[in-house]
Amino acid sequence: MSVSPREVIRRLYAEFWNERKGEVADELVSQSHGLTSPHITGSTVGPAAYKKQLAAFVKGFPDLRFNIEDTICENDKIAVFWTLAGTHQGEFLGVAPTNKTVSISGITTHQITDGKILESQALWDAISLFTQLGIGLPIKSEKPSAGAAES
Repeated sequence: MSVSPREVIRRLYAEFWNERKGEVADELVSQSHGLTSPHITGSTVGPAAYKKQLAAFVKGFPDLRFNIEDTICENDKIAVFWTLAGTHQGEFLGVAPTNKTVSISGITTHQITDGKILESQALWDAISLFTQLGIGLPIKSEKPSAGAAES
């Protein structure tokens, strides 16, 4: 029996992320799976990559919940538009707990074949996260140098 990409994704977000059933990654994620994101360091592959992310997110946001807002599926690719909500009660990305509740959005595209996730690319709104946590961002605005042409 073939499992649809939407069913794989439903289980990933409902069982793995929201119910914290780490063993679900072993069922849904291929051993050669690559998880890439601008917010991920290291080169973990396979189910271990997802388990590492689950541990990091739950450490920072023990009450975190993912909500799937929409999906677009074509052939073996599925794009998942999601919202994550939780209370910052532990260190996350080097930021000490603030006890602030956050809600951020993101998108993850997955390649799924024969009921297994082969590859994932995750992008989420880190600027919104840090803003909601009250963390200033080190963004500098460049001032034109003296004598620079004005437009």
